[in-house]
Amino acid sequence: MSTDRRIVLFDLFGVIARHQRPGALAELAARCDVPTDTFAEAYWACRPPYDAGQRSASEYWTDVLRRLSRTADTEADTDADAGVIEELRLADIDSWSRVDGRMVAYVRSLRNLVEVALLSNIPSDHADAFRAAQPWLGDLDHVAFSGKINAAKPDPAAFHHCVTAMRAAAGDFLFIDDREENVHAARAIGMHGHVFTGLDELAATVEGWLLADRRAG
Repeated sequence: MSTDRRIVLFDLFGVIARHQRPGALAELAARCDVPTDTFAEAYWACRPPYDAGQRSASEYWTDVLRRLSRTADTEADTDADAGVIEELRLADIDSWSRVDGRMVAYVRSLRNLVEVALLSNIPSDHADAFRAAQPWLGDLDHVAFSGKINAAKPDPAAFHHCVTAMRAAAGDFLFIDDREENVHAARAIGMHGHVFTGLDELAATVEGWLLADRRAG
């Protein structure tokens, strides 16, 4: 089902924003004095509930440190771990802060043709920092961060949130993501989907989608 509206719904990281800065996990691992592979396993294993707003930043990093066998036994240790957690949290946010300027310009230009929205898997505190650093997000028709809506892709609830919040139908959306599983999940609820590989291919896909819609009308 669709209406006469057209909404391009973008993923953030890997599409508009860069993936985590290379070497960031090694730097975080060094701060914890553990091998990078060991740190990365704990970092990603604990991530899903943090992304989905089910764990706070402090709880997430406590979970990571616990997996790394860094537990606080005394009040002094607890204070030290609190300092470590804040250092890790801020460094982590910084490692996800880069954007692709060409993609930002393209997204903004699309608003002359269609409605434009964003759906990103990002923890709540990261979302606050990203929004503060990227004021162009305020120009979009809707912005949904997983840590704020308590649902992360590919959970259908994340996509349904956008449909409901924008008072639209699933068929009104073209969802853009660099991960196939997320695009498949969007298609499963009735959205159109495109796996992002680059700006030129994306622009052609969006143009073709809009042209097909005009022909159908």
